[in-house]
Amino acid sequence: MNTTTTLGEFLRTRRARLRPEDVDLPDFGGRRRVAGLRREELAQLAGVSVDYYTRLEQGRVGNPSEAVVDAVARGLRLGPDEARHLHRLARPRQVGRSGRGPSAARGPQPVRPMLARLLEQLPDVPALVMGRRMDILAWNRAAAALLGDYGRLAPAERNIARITFLDPASRELFADWTGCARENVAFLHLEAGRRPDDPRLAELIGELSMRSEEFRRWWAEHPVGDKTSGRKRFHHPLVGELDLCYDTLRPADDPDQALITYAAEPGSPSDDALRMLLAWSAAPVG
Repeated sequence: MNTTTTLGEFLRTRRARLRPEDVDLPDFGGRRRVAGLRREELAQLAGVSVDYYTRLEQGRVGNPSEAVVDAVARGLRLGPDEARHLHRLARPRQVGRSGRGPSAARGPQPVRPMLARLLEQLPDVPALVMGRRMDILAWNRAAAALLGDYGRLAPAERNIARITFLDPASRELFADWTGCARENVAFLHLEAGRRPDDPRLAELIGELSMRSEEFRRWWAEHPVGDKTSGRKRFHHPLVGELDLCYDTLRPADDPDQALITYAAEPGSPSDDALRMLLAWSAAPVG
């Protein structure tokens, strides 16, 4: 992945989504060759020269200061995830990146023992452990009942983004498949900023770009977002509609792994449906 090109693409997409009135600048009219703010307008907001900002967007500023990058982020009205992503792209030597070593990039990622024990101790809570690149490292029986049996997949295919875009069943399972898929693209962009030299991540992005027109289109928009918490609605083939909350829990000393859990509001129809699903999945066959 070419970090210089990515920096320019990120800045251009963020300029394109803003209008002068969005940032309290006068709009003197006239036809604009491109959508959004002009380079000179953003340079004015950031307090730098047009030439300096142009070189920054072209990747020709080798060591921009933290203050300058912060000023550009403020001018672009970036959210916290986007601002951190911009710092990683613009200041790769100053901003630490996790998982840059060869072993982290190429070798298998073992599940943390504590997360594995938590999975065992949450029999009635669908939960899985997500690793680098959105790889699925481990899961419990409840997660298999809700999301599908990852054990039937080859290890290389156990990846949240890959399943979302390439498994037709995911489009039926998620009520808002588009929203889920776009969130995955945003998180992979975050991963690409953290790990620009990860060959397996580059292979995954390349495969999804080749095989999914939707992924390719959304990737070009350069969304950025972390996986934290929220709600997801499911059309489950066995129990029908499910409205579940999810949370992403990361160990403080190992942000490359996360425990993702799903739960229903107590006493809700979704809670009843989830209990029924887990009871069916636990029933002996034959």
